[in-house]
Order: sequence, then structure tokens, then C-alpha cells
Amino acid sequence: MGLFLADADLRLFRVNERFAQVYGRPAEDYPGRTPHDFLPRVEADRLTAALRQVLDSGEPVLDMQVVGSSPVHRGRRRFSISLYRLHDADGAVIGVAGVATDVTTAQRAEREAAHTRRDLALLNEAGARIGNSLDLETTARQLLDVAVPHFCDLAAVDLYKALLSGDEDPVGTGDGSAELRRVAGASAVSGGPEELGGDEGDSAVPVGAVHRYAFGSVAARALRTGQVQSVSTSDAADDQPDMADGASGGVVRSTLVVPMVGRDTVLGVVHFSRAKGSEPFGERDVSLAAELTARAAVCIDNARLYRREHERALLLQRSLLPPGNPEAAGLDIACRYLPGNAAAEVGGDWFDVIDLPGHRTALVVGDVMGRGLRAAVAMGELRTAVRTLALLDLEPVEVLSQLDEIARGLSDPSVGRSRRGKDRDADDLAEVYLATCVYAVYDAVTRRVTIANAGHLPPVVLQPGDQALMLDVPHGLPLGVGGEPFEEVEVELPDGALLALYTDGLVESRHHALDEGLDALRAALTGAALPLEDACDHVLAELDTQHGEDDVALLMARVRGLPADAVGDWTLPPQGQSVAQARELARARLEGWGLGELVDTTELLVSELVTNALRHGKGDIRLRLLLDRTLVCEVWDSGLVQPRRRRARDTDEGGRGLQLVSLLSRSWGSRRTPHGKTVWFELTLPDGKSKAPDLAEALLSMY
Repeated sequence: MGLFLADADLRLFRVNERFAQVYGRPAEDYPGRTPHDFLPRVEADRLTAALRQVLDSGEPVLDMQVVGSSPVHRGRRRFSISLYRLHDADGAVIGVAGVATDVTTAQRAEREAAHTRRDLALLNEAGARIGNSLDLETTARQLLDVAVPHFCDLAAVDLYKALLSGDEDPVGTGDGSAELRRVAGASAVSGGPEELGGDEGDSAVPVGAVHRYAFGSVAARALRTGQVQSVSTSDAADDQPDMADGASGGVVRSTLVVPMVGRDTVLGVVHFSRAKGSEPFGERDVSLAAELTARAAVCIDNARLYRREHERALLLQRSLLPPGNPEAAGLDIACRYLPGNAAAEVGGDWFDVIDLPGHRTALVVGDVMGRGLRAAVAMGELRTAVRTLALLDLEPVEVLSQLDEIARGLSDPSVGRSRRGKDRDADDLAEVYLATCVYAVYDAVTRRVTIANAGHLPPVVLQPGDQALMLDVPHGLPLGVGGEPFEEVEVELPDGALLALYTDGLVESRHHALDEGLDALRAALTGAALPLEDACDHVLAELDTQHGEDDVALLMARVRGLPADAVGDWTLPPQGQSVAQARELARARLEGWGLGELVDTTELLVSELVTNALRHGKGDIRLRLLLDRTLVCEVWDSGLVQPRRRRARDTDEGGRGLQLVSLLSRSWGSRRTPHGKTVWFELTLPDGKSKAPDLAEALLSMY
């Protein structure tokens, strides 16, 4: 400690060696000097006033902070001085004694500790607040909520637009010239700018705007190098066009431009700016800014990867579901799909509407156990299998039996390991490929629906003027369990009847029993005397499907059977004259329907199919014409051999019938029946715009 004594005139008359060493003079040189001889004027005036106060009042002054310089130490020094009044033996005032301590190092250490505590608190807050969401914009805003105003006064986050859109190979991100989107911005400057500048212009960049940094700008350099860049007001206008005074209202003093790097990939850049009047950024601040940005970068990269995978999964699932307004012969269709988790939008529920020959329609609703991407993939595999089996025109029980075999094969541990690697156990695979399904085939001509069930909830039917009822369909075991055959039932539905297929997410909840949900569904359908789309919305609203516990799939169909005058059905004997008779019947019926443009084509194709039935089939021949959205012609016989199209050689006298059917029809095919087979073709109805196929050209194209 340095000690000094001052007399009643406030002049020094004695100092110790420590005091003398601090100011670089011998101790004997100080008597007669005043504070103005070794302190700056302002500080000397303060110390002189304090000495006078102590001398006059007798009250000591403790821990008075004085700033000065010393020739033996570099930089400014800070001293703590305490002053006491001196008395002689008689009590007379003779002067003031002072004790001075150099507290520069201690204060620097205290300031360092305070900065360290602040930094740790900021990092702790960042760890608690950043990354609670898998949303990119939310994570960026969380970073700025931590940084402003505790670390800086203004801040903004820019991310590459290409990375946000999920591009695998974004162009221009290597040299920092690609477009960026401002995803977040914050300002704590009263009356200052709300947004920081962006490109070479001096206008601010609002949140959500897409912009690009000039190649020579500090931000572009940070994006190229992946290193933190610092800029102050003095060089902003010349070296950093994107942070010049004009772009930030002339209030920015210094800025840190920190690249956001996640998994060795530069995702974007963060601007931290301090306004004039605030302390400029130092080396410690550079490290803190880099640490804050690195933590946010990991979370943003996770959010980016999640968004990309989620969009892929969502695209996969949407591609596997039928369009929003599927069409079917003799049915009005309305459907809804609601994900159990609004953030994921991916699950294992599915529905499908499949056109079958003869104006028949397959309605399918299924539910793979579990949720998420794996359930969606399993759903895709099973749905594809259902569609393939349905197009083979198998009976509903046969479709479910074959589907059960497929599901069991997918769930088999040995098959799973050979196809997907040995790191997944059998229980996991068995859970993924366990599913329930209800499969119904509706015939628009007979108005009958055939239903088979594999562990799914039963369909609900609402007939006009009646209450909604659960159909009594054998429950069956879920797909993938095996061991038991499936059963089917056939129900006739009148015009206007409503058939509803659904998944358990619609009626099942942890808040009530399943029976209560089924009763609520029947009540909602009974009171849904509305257009079909409105009826769907009414059911979802009444059953409160916003609980988000499970996916919801709802498929509703209102029966609109073919009228009797839209069907022509005849039985012909197995004789040669039946070919001409079939042509006459077809011509008369088409003219009665006002389809004269299709008469020639229909006569020719009917003649071919009836001729084939005579040559290769057995028993009586049945000819049926159906008119709805298209014209369908079916020829039935008792033969079991399915027709096969082949390309006839130029010298062959026959073999071109099915080739001609394929050329002139919209589609054609054959299916097995309980007593033989049916060969059919479909023609598009004339709309006055497209021309009918040229018969002569079609015939010549076969040679």
C-alpha cells in the first residue's frame, strides 16, 4: 500500500517508498507537491476536494476510486484511496493521511469474472431455449431471443433458400453467391431500424424476403470461408455493402457476421450488431457469438433434415392415397384423411377406391399398426398389393387371403433380415406389418355390395328414412396373423343408401370406450342428411377428431345404382346366328341411347367377342351393355380358358380379334366368374370434341 501525509494546506509532506515507486520518483521529491503534480486534472480535482472535505469535517472517505497513470506501468491504473484526518497530541488538526492501493488487476479480474458469468448465463439460456422445436423459423427466432438485447442490439438470420427447399445439390452455396431467405430478425434499438440491410442496396431486408449478397461483401466472405467476420462503422461503408449505415439507420457501431455451419455444411449467416453508444465487440464476444451460432446451427440443421425427410414421407403417403374426389360408377364418393400428429402428417391409415370391370368398384380402408415413416412405408406396400390383387378381379375373401400371406411374408424375421439387414429384430418387423383391413366390392348394376373383413371395425350403413346400423360382418383376424380363413357377406343397398368405412382413430379415444365412439358415429350419420362432402365434415366435427391420438381415415359412398334403362342384358344360344343377333341387339340399344357415333365400333368389337366365345367357350353366351360414365360391353361364356392377345403374322387368316379390340377400345380385359369367364371392353362416350377411332386405319395397322 502507498501511504502519504498532507498538511493543512493539502500539500504532501511525506510518502512511503511504495507510493514513490508507483510514480517513479524518490520519496524525498514529494514534499510540497499537490495531487495535480501526479494525477490528471479531473482526478486531481476530485482528490483535492475529498482531502478538503476530510480536513474540514473529520469524516473519513473510504475506497475512493481514482484513475491515473504510472511511468513504471503501461496503461491506465485504478487506485482505491481512503482518507483520514490527523490530529496532534493536543487535538489540533494538522493534516490528512491517505492509504492508496492499486486495484487495477483486481478490478480487471472482477470484470473478467463478470463477463464470464454473463457468457455462461447466456450459453445456459441458449441451451434451454434453442432447439425446442423442429421448425426452422422458430429455431432462428429462439436464437435471436437469446442474443437480443443481452448480447447485441440488432440481429438477423439468413439461410440458403436452396437448403430450405430441400435441394440435394444447391448451386452457389460454395461461394456465397446463392440466394438466401431472411428467416428471423430482431431489434432492441428504440426508434432504430427493425431490420438490418441485406444486399448492396441500402434498404432493409424484411423477414421472409429473398436476397443475395455481393461477392465482395463481408457476409459473402463469411459464407465462403466459414469464418467469423467483424466490421465496424468506420469501414462498413467501404468493405461491407450489406451493413453500411444507410442499411441500418446510421445506428450500428460494430457487427459480427457469423456463418452458420451444421455437419460441415454452411447453412447461412447470422448478423449480430451493436448500436452506437454500446461497447464494441471484442475477442471474447467473437467466441461467444460463434458458440451461440454453432448451437443454433445444429438445431437448424436437424430441423432442416427433419423437414426434408418429413416432406419426402408426406409426398410418399399422399402419392399412395387416391385423389381428393375419386369417381366410381354408381357411387358418389367423399373421403377424408387426418394425421394423428399435425407435425408429422404421416401414418399407417389408408383408403382406396378401385375401378373394376363391369361398373363395379372396390372400396378399401386399412390401418397398419404404429405410426410414422415406417408405418407409412408398410401402408404403401400393403396398399399396392391390395390394388394389384383387386385388378385381378378376385373375390373379397381371396383378396384378403392373399394379402394376409403377403403381410406374413413381410413380417417374417428371416425374410426381413435378408431384405433389410440383420440389425432389426423380428418383433419390430412383426409390429410394422400387422394391419387391419375391410374390403368391399359394389356392383352398380345389381346394387349389391360384397364385404370381407380382416380385424377391422365393421362398416356403417344408413338407408333412407332409417337409422344408421353396423353391418354384421365376420370380424376376422388382422392381416399378418394367419391361421384362419376369411368370410364375406353380401348386402343389397337401395338408391340413396350411405356406406361408411373408417379407421379406429375416428371412434376410439382414451377418454371414452369404443362402444361410445361407435354410438356417436351412428348418431352423427343418422343426422347427416346433407350432401356427401358436408356429411363428411359433419361426422368429423361431431366426433371431435382433433384429439390427435391416432390417424383418421373416412370413406363415405352414397349409392346411385344404374337405372334399368342403362343396362342391356341378353342370353344367346351357342350358334353361328348369334353373332349377327348380337350385332343387331347392340345397334338397337346404342341408337336408343343416342350413341350413334359408337355403333360401328361397338358392332365390330361385339362381333369379335361373341365369335371368340363360340369358338373357344362353352354353353350359352350372355351379352351385356352398361351405360354410365363410359360404355361397357361384356360377353360371358362357360369356358375357363382366358383369352390371350397375340400379334398375328401377315399370312395368318385369323388371330387379330383381340388386337383389334385393344386398338379400338379405351380398355379391355377378362375375369373369371364362378361358372366361366367374362371378356369385356370399354369405350369413351362421345363429347363432341374428340373423334372416334377410324376403323379402316385400325384394320390396316394390323397388317
